[in-house]
Amino acid sequence: MPSPARPVRPARPVRPARPSGPSRVAVALLAASLLLAGCVGPKEQTTPSAGTGPTDGPTVDPDGGLDAFYGQTVTWSECGEGFECATIAAPLDWDDPSAGAIDLALERAPARDAEARLGSLLVNPGGPGASGIEFLSSAVSYVIGDPVLDAYDVVGFDPRGVGQSSAVECGPDEVVDEFLTTDFPLASQADVEAARERLADFAAVCLEETGPLLGEVDTISAARDMDLIRAVLGDEQLSYLGFSYGTFLGATYAGLYPENVGRLVLDGALDPSMSNDDLVIGQAEGFENALRAYVEDCQRGADCPLEGTVEAGMAQVADLVARAEVDPIPAGDAEVNGTLASYGIVVTLYDDGSWPYLTWALDEALTQGTAVTLHDLANIYLDRTSDGRYTSNSMIAFQAINCLDYPMVERDYEDLVTFTKEVETVAPTFGQRFGMAIGCETWPFPPTGVRQEIHAPGAAPILVIGTTGDPATPYEWSVRLAEQLESAELLTYHGEGHTAYGRGGDCVRDVVETYLLTGELPDGGASC
Repeated sequence: MPSPARPVRPARPVRPARPSGPSRVAVALLAASLLLAGCVGPKEQTTPSAGTGPTDGPTVDPDGGLDAFYGQTVTWSECGEGFECATIAAPLDWDDPSAGAIDLALERAPARDAEARLGSLLVNPGGPGASGIEFLSSAVSYVIGDPVLDAYDVVGFDPRGVGQSSAVECGPDEVVDEFLTTDFPLASQADVEAARERLADFAAVCLEETGPLLGEVDTISAARDMDLIRAVLGDEQLSYLGFSYGTFLGATYAGLYPENVGRLVLDGALDPSMSNDDLVIGQAEGFENALRAYVEDCQRGADCPLEGTVEAGMAQVADLVARAEVDPIPAGDAEVNGTLASYGIVVTLYDDGSWPYLTWALDEALTQGTAVTLHDLANIYLDRTSDGRYTSNSMIAFQAINCLDYPMVERDYEDLVTFTKEVETVAPTFGQRFGMAIGCETWPFPPTGVRQEIHAPGAAPILVIGTTGDPATPYEWSVRLAEQLESAELLTYHGEGHTAYGRGGDCVRDVVETYLLTGELPDGGASC
């Protein structure tokens, strides 16, 4: 897996009966159901812009400083039934507005009731690297309730580096695919050095294709972009719905602009003070617990391919991945190695509604010796088609953003072994893949992020939501963010899966939507 670990990819399919028929058809239904935080349902392919400056967006004279950017006018055009699109310009470098401009792509669903309109509600599905534009249609169809849709222009945006905004590019799909999906086990110091060299080579392609934007896609810059969007849209304060990594983006905004905070919902939170090691260990344990919950559920059914005790079932899953690394499993015209097997398993753990697909995939692999379904699930995780074409740049944007946001960790082989053993104490199944990986040592830009608590004194009330069984952003992270933000209250959702709004039932919906419509939060938090 790429490192830092990837806090994305929830799924929200409706729980089906045991699938029958061609696996590609059923998995396509799963892909169409991937709706929430950090996950984008399949839409039309988007082609990232070059990332070095505005293309067909508005013209802003960078010599005019920040006033020129804040003073621009946004022009909307229809881009589908019920949706409008626009592009605005943002500084390439917020510390030097004269250095040039980039594009930020926006899409909105206008408020349905003009008389009840409260303003704009920006949405971010997570990542980092996920597209808010691709998420928008799912958000207004399945996630956000009618009273909120009546009152707000719901605005999806692609953060800098992502999708239809000026975007990170790293060469043809074949180059990206080799970097993301090839098994390169680290069994010696020589393997570590080779991995660093591969990262350096890949990063050199990214820098050549992307230009200086590659060093400006950090979360602080993206949060400053959000304030620009707020101002250009004519809102005095920012109302915002952020999932997963989107909570870190929203908390960062609150720390920078507490006086501009309106109604912020931060669902499935990251603790901004965490180190990369904390993140890796927490996620490894979270996915370990989610897999255990799945195995327990699977073995209570009649068709579970995992035999024996829960521990034996966990071991069978771990052995499958280990075998695939040594001897890839046939998957029709393709094959599934250890990396793809891990992706295919992990993507189903973001929501218990997708567990039946994991059962089906494991049954194929363990009893039939094929991995067609596992391959299709891995493609969903990667935003990749069956023929190897990437439909978004989310994976490479993830790499670029995290390499700027997290202080660099450099370990030699023996140190990696020691760290991996620490991870394995809480995650014996996933510890090897989460721990035994290099970070950003040979990335062309040094990290600029500082891991620290965010308090946002003076900000309006903020709602943080944590799910007790969340594998990607463990519940404790939401607790800690709610404790840090001086004006925050915590909503606890007791359940499995990543994030809660849109999948946690009426209780969660009532708290969130009452807050978005009135600004009222339950005193002392709430539990659903």
